[in-house]
Amino acid sequence: MPEIFSPARIEHLKRLIQFVAGHAETAGFAIHRIKEIELAAEEVLVNIFNYAYPDMAGDVSITCRAENGRLILEFSDTGVPFNILDVPAPDVTADIHNRRVGGLGVFLVKEMSDEAWYRREGDRNILRLIFHKHLQGAEGQERTGEVQKIERRVVQHGRDRIRTG
Repeated sequence: MPEIFSPARIEHLKRLIQFVAGHAETAGFAIHRIKEIELAAEEVLVNIFNYAYPDMAGDVSITCRAENGRLILEFSDTGVPFNILDVPAPDVTADIHNRRVGGLGVFLVKEMSDEAWYRREGDRNILRLIFHKHLQGAEGQERTGEVQKIERRVVQHGRDRIRTG
């Protein structure tokens, strides 16, 4: 199973995303779906970079496996325990001025992946995301206009970070 290791620092984001995107492309995913996978991977990685190791340096690894029309990504770090699946969904229907800051990245990860699993093994956080080749979000539902707007803003923000990173 292909695996990449890296220090958990933002300057390695582009290389890690290229690793994931390359495996999605090799597995035959459509470009639109690859962009969703890249965005989900970026959100997971940036969370690890920013919060997993508050007082020390650390590492991250990613494994990729394609099987039966699915891409299975597994992110692993030895940072503080954090189960992304415990983060409550933000209220995306609330007025923009009344929304709480944060949580949109995790929301997008959950929306873009078809399955998400978390486990803690010893001192490791392990997050498994499974993506199917379809063009729609989780559970095969079309995204709402508000989710599409959030996606576009997050994608642009990610592109800006990669260019400057």
